[in-house]
Amino acid sequence: MTIKLYHCRDARSLRPLWTLEELGLDYELVNMDFPPRFKHDGYLEVNPLGTVPTMLDGETYMTESSGMAHYLVERYGPTSLAVERDDPEFGAYLNWLYRSDATLTFPQTLILRYSMFEPEERRQPQVAQDYTQWFLSRARAVENALEDQEYLCAGRFTIADICVGYALYLARSIKIDVHLGPHTRAYIERIHDRPAFHRCLEKQAELPEVY
Repeated sequence: MTIKLYHCRDARSLRPLWTLEELGLDYELVNMDFPPRFKHDGYLEVNPLGTVPTMLDGETYMTESSGMAHYLVERYGPTSLAVERDDPEFGAYLNWLYRSDATLTFPQTLILRYSMFEPEERRQPQVAQDYTQWFLSRARAVENALEDQEYLCAGRFTIADICVGYALYLARSIKIDVHLGPHTRAYIERIHDRPAFHRCLEKQAELPEVY
């Protein structure tokens, strides 16, 4: 069966979409307006949480974006996008995969909620400001890692770069990337210039902007 990915513009679903494009796999992309639980008929039947993304691959059902990237390289490898368990960088690779969402994307969801998505009377500028600083303090780990290397681990582009790269793309989308360090800003330009990433943007271009 063909892999099926449910996607919203600039959402976490960019992680598995980018991975699919880098791997050159066949897949079906379901582009949805955000938030899909309200704007895409039947989505709650696919994913009762209403969150994005959802990915189906035969009997496999997934809702976590970094996990999808990890699944794809393991299921459809071997590929240089993965780091093998006997590689000295394997632990760093896994750490970046988990950090990409739990540490780098999470605070940005609160920034978005309390500066944009909530009704005007429920917005909390102080919360958005506090979590902007939270994100920037944790993004220093990316800056430090890139002081003497082009990619986060294993000396090459991997899904660690895809998963962290999405968090940095989100930072750029909500205009807090100007506070990132010079190595990180150069890294963003470098990885977002990849042909596979450009194809992702082309495939979502007709969807309305979210941020």
